[in-house]
Amino acid sequence: MLSVKVLITRYVSDDPQPGIVECELHDAHGRRWCFLEKTAIVSANDLNAKTIYPQPGKIAGEIVERHREATGREIIRFDTERPWGVESIEGVTQFEILPDSLVEL
Repeated sequence: MLSVKVLITRYVSDDPQPGIVECELHDAHGRRWCFLEKTAIVSANDLNAKTIYPQPGKIAGEIVERHREATGREIIRFDTERPWGVESIEGVTQFEILPDSLVEL
């Protein structure tokens, strides 16, 4: 399964368990997207309020499209809706990212 790299910036809440963290994703165009998500969705580590942040994280999803810009740079449209219904705080699930942002989950 593929995932996109995110940066876990802070611990938000213990409720619901195992906790909620804030994450950010920087897309291919330099835009910062913010997510509030359960710790278990974005990290295999045991994150809590005492953890030192930022921490690396991942959000699973699937490639919707690949294309090249006029400059030759490859852009990937990545959708985080499946498998866990992850969306940005704005409700967005598709993001244009660079290939080096992808990792195997």
